[in-house]
Amino acid sequence: MHLPTPQDLRERRTELELTQSELADRAGVSQPLIARIEGSDVDPRLSTLRRIVEALDEAEGDVVRARTLMHESVVSVSPDDKVRVAVERMQEEGYSQLPVITNGVPVGSISESDVVSAGEDVGSKTVRDVMSESFPTVSEDASLEEISSLLDHYKAVMVTEEGETVGIITQADVAARLS
Repeated sequence: MHLPTPQDLRERRTELELTQSELADRAGVSQPLIARIEGSDVDPRLSTLRRIVEALDEAEGDVVRARTLMHESVVSVSPDDKVRVAVERMQEEGYSQLPVITNGVPVGSISESDVVSAGEDVGSKTVRDVMSESFPTVSEDASLEEISSLLDHYKAVMVTEEGETVGIITQADVAARLS
């Protein structure tokens, strides 16, 4: 991570036509602290510096949030559905995995590989019998950086608000945004 100098912060703030007070409000710090940092009178904590840089990024429109990446229409199955229903839904929608949701809350996931490894006569089993762990969840405010980090390890990320599913993001969504 590149750490900006006090001069870098001042120049960037000025380019964005932000006052010290406006930047302070956006970053959740005091205006005198911004002035002291820009004047090289104080070395800020890394967490404070990160909040200031994120406020500048957001002001510049560089920060992509989950709410702009997610699909609000989430194709899912219930844990009580038969596996054959999940397979049919995956085939109809062209997906290789689906979230498993109960009353709006993600409780697991089911993929083609889960079905294959479940053995014979899997179609009559319930999704609960063969499902894997749930995809990780993030808020609508999660940054692209956070989401990309999770997608390095998971097939999808669920977007939740107050515990209830409001969207889903896959690697294809991130790739489409970056291209």
